[in-house]
Amino acid sequence: QVQLVESGGGLVQPGGSLRLSCVASRSIVSDYTMGWYRQAPGKQRELVAKITSGGSENYADSVKGRFTISRDNAKNTVYLQMNSLKPEDTAVYYCNRAPIATINWGRGARVTVSS
Repeated sequence: QVQLVESGGGLVQPGGSLRLSCVASRSIVSDYTMGWYRQAPGKQRELVAKITSGGSENYADSVKGRFTISRDNAKNTVYLQMNSLKPEDTAVYYCNRAPIATINWGRGARVTVSS
């Protein structure tokens, strides 16, 4: 059973940056399309970024131009660089396969954007 561990969340002021990391317990990052999802309070979980095994990236309109997804196959890790953060980016962020999450969800990384 693959496990996913997200980290890097925190409290940041509007306009600030954070980098999230997601480590998989075994080598899947290079084989599958991986994505970052987020769930804001009172809202459904949504996919915000994904990266294919070939390296193609795709972003939700709400984060395009501000977020960048990347991966390090040797470290079984997927990253999400988040710049120009806005209060509406406040959420718990999760990684998983995309666009259909087939792995048990990790605990996520909480991101709070507030002054």
